[in-house]
Amino acid sequence: MNCIIIHGCPSSIEEVMSPEMRTYDKHWMPWLEEKLIAKGVKTERPLMPSPWQPDYEKFKTEFEKYEVNAETVLIGTSCGCSFLIRWLGEAKQQVAKLILVAPWKISADASEFEKAFYEFPIDESIKERVGKIIFFTSDNERADGKAGLKMFHEYIGGEIISLPGHGHYVQNDMGTNEFPELLEVI
Repeated sequence: MNCIIIHGCPSSIEEVMSPEMRTYDKHWMPWLEEKLIAKGVKTERPLMPSPWQPDYEKFKTEFEKYEVNAETVLIGTSCGCSFLIRWLGEAKQQVAKLILVAPWKISADASEFEKAFYEFPIDESIKERVGKIIFFTSDNERADGKAGLKMFHEYIGGEIISLPGHGHYVQNDMGTNEFPELLEVI
């Protein structure tokens, strides 16, 4: 088994920030990576190009540098969920698990580049190639996040886990960088 974690997309440019200061690849992701590696699970956290202005083809080029096979666990958060669902629909790849944390499809005030990233047909056959699909949401997730979850779940099914008070699953909402519930389902 191997695991690939795809981070979310910040609302503003963080390119000039140092690795220590940027947030989009932080929150629970480093903690999870550390725990999985300690258990002997090869884990990758690719740094997606310009995530504040996501481009599917650029994400795809970076993502396809990593091995994905029938034993892979794919984890996405926020816009990373949209990327993984689109990629799985196009690639027709079989994977062990698809775990979507605070999935995001599109917001009401999306820009043209966001629409190009988020607006795609969802391939319902994904559920036939994925061993297990799990969504994480929260009672206090934003309305656009709840709408994205509903839309994805309608097409690909899966188990929904709602953890109270976790918001959009960022450190400020969760109050911690630990996410043991995610580690448990992996």
